[in-house]
Amino acid sequence: MKLMKKALITLLLLFAAFGVFSAVAPASVSYAAEETTATEETEDAEAAEGNSTAGKAIGAAISIGIAAGLGALGMGLCVGKAAEGIARQPEAEGKIRTTMILGIVFIETAVLYALVISILIIFVL
Repeated sequence: MKLMKKALITLLLLFAAFGVFSAVAPASVSYAAEETTATEETEDAEAAEGNSTAGKAIGAAISIGIAAGLGALGMGLCVGKAAEGIARQPEAEGKIRTTMILGIVFIETAVLYALVISILIIFVL
């Protein structure tokens, strides 16, 4: 149980750091693009807008990739430890399975939040 708590806390901290970095990186690229368009002609402004879009796409792709990879790693560890626990104590199978499913739901929720943030980065920022 201690390992599950540590894994969940680590996953939540990584998700929080991921959210901050994925929100800040495209915004700084967009800000830099806006600053350069103010001093250049309209042709250069269109090129800077393309660079901003590319930065958003790269930031969103990296963020959802990291979240999905870490989520899959966390789910794999959770299922593996649950299988070990059930093998050691078959009479506690119900409680172990319930706890495992609850943990997987929390991990999957974090990955879905990362997907929503990535979509917001692409279409809103």
